Amino acid sequence: MKRRVSIRFFAGLGLLLLLLAGLNLAFPLPHPPQYSPIVTAADGSVLHAFLNPTQKWRMKTELREITPALRTAIVAKEDRWFYYHLGVNPLAIVKAAGRNVFGQGRTTGASTITMQVARLLEPKERTLGNKLLEMLRAVQLEAHYSKDEILQLYLNLVPYGGNVEGVKSAALLYFQQPPDYLSLAQTVTLAIIPNRPRGLVLGKNNAAVLQERNRWLRRFGEQGLFTKQDIEDALLEPLDVQRHAAPTLAPHLARRLVRQLPHEAIVASTLNRSKQAKAEDLTRNYVRRLHELGISNAAVLVINNRTRAVEAYVGSADFQDAFNQGQVDGIQAVRSPGSTLKPFLYALAMDRGLLTPKLVLPDVPTNFGGYQPENFDKHCNGEVTLERALAHSLNIPAVRVLSEMGVPTFTDKLREADFQSVTQNRTQLGLSSILGGCGASLEELTNLYVTLANSGKYAPLRWTRSSPSTRPSAKNLAPKGTALVSDASAFLVTDILSQLTRPDLPINYQSSMRLPKVAWKTGTSYGRRDAWSIGYNREYTIGVWVGNFSGQGAPALTGADVATPLLFDLFNTIAYNSPNDWFQPPASLDFRLVCAETGLLPGEHCPNQIIDYFLPGTSSTQRCQHQKEVLVSADGQYAYCRACAPATGFRRELYPNMLPEVLAYKETQGIPYHRLPPHNPGCQLVRGGTERAPSITSPLANTEYVLNRHEKQQLLLSCAADNEVRQVYWYVNDRFLRAASASERVFFQPPPGPLKISCADDHGRNTDIQVTVTEM
Repeated sequence: MKRRVSIRFFAGLGLLLLLLAGLNLAFPLPHPPQYSPIVTAADGSVLHAFLNPTQKWRMKTELREITPALRTAIVAKEDRWFYYHLGVNPLAIVKAAGRNVFGQGRTTGASTITMQVARLLEPKERTLGNKLLEMLRAVQLEAHYSKDEILQLYLNLVPYGGNVEGVKSAALLYFQQPPDYLSLAQTVTLAIIPNRPRGLVLGKNNAAVLQERNRWLRRFGEQGLFTKQDIEDALLEPLDVQRHAAPTLAPHLARRLVRQLPHEAIVASTLNRSKQAKAEDLTRNYVRRLHELGISNAAVLVINNRTRAVEAYVGSADFQDAFNQGQVDGIQAVRSPGSTLKPFLYALAMDRGLLTPKLVLPDVPTNFGGYQPENFDKHCNGEVTLERALAHSLNIPAVRVLSEMGVPTFTDKLREADFQSVTQNRTQLGLSSILGGCGASLEELTNLYVTLANSGKYAPLRWTRSSPSTRPSAKNLAPKGTALVSDASAFLVTDILSQLTRPDLPINYQSSMRLPKVAWKTGTSYGRRDAWSIGYNREYTIGVWVGNFSGQGAPALTGADVATPLLFDLFNTIAYNSPNDWFQPPASLDFRLVCAETGLLPGEHCPNQIIDYFLPGTSSTQRCQHQKEVLVSADGQYAYCRACAPATGFRRELYPNMLPEVLAYKETQGIPYHRLPPHNPGCQLVRGGTERAPSITSPLANTEYVLNRHEKQQLLLSCAADNEVRQVYWYVNDRFLRAASASERVFFQPPPGPLKISCADDHGRNTDIQVTVTEM
């Protein structure tokens, strides 16, 4: 007997499954509803919402947002037996049929919540045939979804008048709160409107809505669904509501994330709502004050150093400002980075043993194979330490370091840091890349400074809470990532960038109590088209760009004058409670004594010594030779080489051992120095070759010069020669032109065509270059 029952049971179950399978084949499940894409902040609040493809506000209500009060009110009002039937309530159908046939009571369709979901998913004309299809669809939905999922679908589809659908859309647009933050009175208000969305319009029929809300509250109280006190409090709550605009914070990032994740109804960003709002307000108000200077826009990026999460994203000063192209995203726009890459260059050079903070670098006019950079202020300093070169953002020392290290070494590291424009231009970058000759975005630059703040370790930025770069851990720290520079060089750069004795400190900030404790670097692109200021402390890195999206420059547009004040305001406003702890020297750093004149290890003639950081096993161990011992005649008129020195009658004396270009600079600027006397004229030994040969600084090698024949324009000949050189000899196309002193500027009128220009010194050393002259 039991066996027969079991067989019948399983046969019935199989038949039911076959019927469901046939139903699915005959009537495939409808497509899920098209939601309004929304972008949420890190706390789950909605930052930005978009209309769905059918131009409706239908924001997805998540299961966690369906509160017990909302669930109770909806089920009690719409379908008391929701959790007990299989999509169709037979008793309700019988009662509804009796009422409709005999005209007793209110006419009803006996629709369950599941049947309403079926109708909302596939709206049809209300006929008996469509009602039967609706019932079949309800049974099908019950077979595929749980009760909670069906209730969720219902709450996402119910109408609230106009183009507003779903509880979450109504809660945000009318009460400016998500569903799980609503009071009982507000919850019941949203529960009663779907049956009369045209008669009970919030903001228009508030009196009628209030009356209906209170009627249902009393009814729920009589049914014992809520406590007496909760009902009394809800009845006393006023209903003063109107429709509000959808949230529109972070419009640039919202559009970016929605484009990247087109199938996500809810994109959970890492933005901090408070910081985002403050950053937008600060940027908008700051740019308004710059309009009279011909500056119309700015962009700001705030990154949490520990998690690599983007906490504020301001793509422009005003997204709605069409006249100034406010919809352009300044975070992603590729622009000239100016001097903002210098800290990274110096960190790389220190890791290769080329530099230490006290190392002295030449800052004089220099020809780097045809490229002659200038400092921002058009002045040179002769010789400067690395820390001064970085703090004062000098261009010539930076180009010299890049030339010595090699452009490929530098650009390969930028590619590791995901600099897209550098990656795409593998063969077109030269020495000018350190002065803004390569394109970069604020996003790329800011993350590079996050790398410095994180001991030289690079990792991608986190834009959403589900970013692949997120790694769960107890401290919620970002992955260690790739070490682009060492922790030692990152600290040394940070130490220099946090100094306050520098020219790019904004006016009046020297004595300001509002000066934040940050390390920062400014940058200004050629033509004053882009102003940058990027700073960091232990907690945050903030990047600021100021300029015009049209690319038009402005006289006042410099990083120090217009970008850094906004940077400091941002730190003082959104990072005011950052811990006061500062970066500490890593164990991989050590101290040593160096010569104060050069920053190298003290040599034989280095009486003045200072302390400097260095990287053990990496930093150069070259000894200082800033002075050299020279044999001179007793009267000091001539110098001797070892070959021509007499047996007696000479003395030993120390003379500065400087680079030829530094000597040439001192000569042209009239800077006094201990000059080497001319070589013994009786010496018969001629020292040829190109070692320490004169360096031709003008004209530039491999350059075409276009001259006006009617104006009889001339070319300038100049060189940088060694300390002991007194006279040089100029040749054009191997024909002698004239002799001149080593520092003299010679002008001549060249013939058209290719020219070979040669310069020989009085020690027999020679340099040749090629140029082309064209007449017009």
